[in-house]
Amino acid sequence: MSSEQLGNLVAGRKSAVGSRQSAGPRRPVRLACLLLSAVCLLPSAACRQDMQDQPKYIAYRSSSFFRDGLSSRPLVAGTVARGFLRADREFYTGKKNRPGGAQSGTGVPNVIPSGQPAVPGAAQGANVTSPPGTVLYPEDVETFPFPVTAEIVNRGQERYQIFCVVCHGGTGNGDGLVVRRGFRTPPTYHSDQMRQAPVGHYFDVITNGWGAMPSHAAQIKPEDRWAIIAYIRALQLSQNPASAPVGAAPAEPAKGHSK
Repeated sequence: MSSEQLGNLVAGRKSAVGSRQSAGPRRPVRLACLLLSAVCLLPSAACRQDMQDQPKYIAYRSSSFFRDGLSSRPLVAGTVARGFLRADREFYTGKKNRPGGAQSGTGVPNVIPSGQPAVPGAAQGANVTSPPGTVLYPEDVETFPFPVTAEIVNRGQERYQIFCVVCHGGTGNGDGLVVRRGFRTPPTYHSDQMRQAPVGHYFDVITNGWGAMPSHAAQIKPEDRWAIIAYIRALQLSQNPASAPVGAAPAEPAKGHSK
């Protein structure tokens, strides 16, 4: 072996030893990094498990934390949820505004028995007496609280066909499908009594129910109730064009009401 070959062999062995020595210290460093990462991940793993099964109250479950024993907390007195102020009495109840802020409830009787005075305060047996079944609407508004447009009537037709047509029929004669199957027949919209009823009465009926008709307040929002009433007026006019029904829209700017 020549001296040159021997030198190369020695240099190669030194290089291999150096590489093993340089690689040796890296293994403990890598192991330490892995251990540190595992320690750091332990709290996050526990938190993730707690979020998967976190403590909470189920509806109507009692609570030992609150003094009243209820888990659901009542609203703070005097607060009103956003969008539920209902300051416009005519729009949200169909009842007239009364002076001085003295507003009564919506449970005013609208039907008086036969022979009772039709005018409040009139004496029994006076000349102003009501015929049988006379309907009085002392607090119901007689006009829409906003101008009625073709768009509103079209909206009312759509809502009417969803909620009303099954009982009241397509033309408002009270001959809907459920009536043909034995349900109580509702009054026709085309009688003199129903044509002369103010629009506020219809709003009250949709909101609170009447006779066999239940309340639809949960299904129909206030603006859609007025739209349905506008369509009912259109039905009444279509069947009796000679006399326009009561409740024409006032010629004044529309009030702003969020939908």
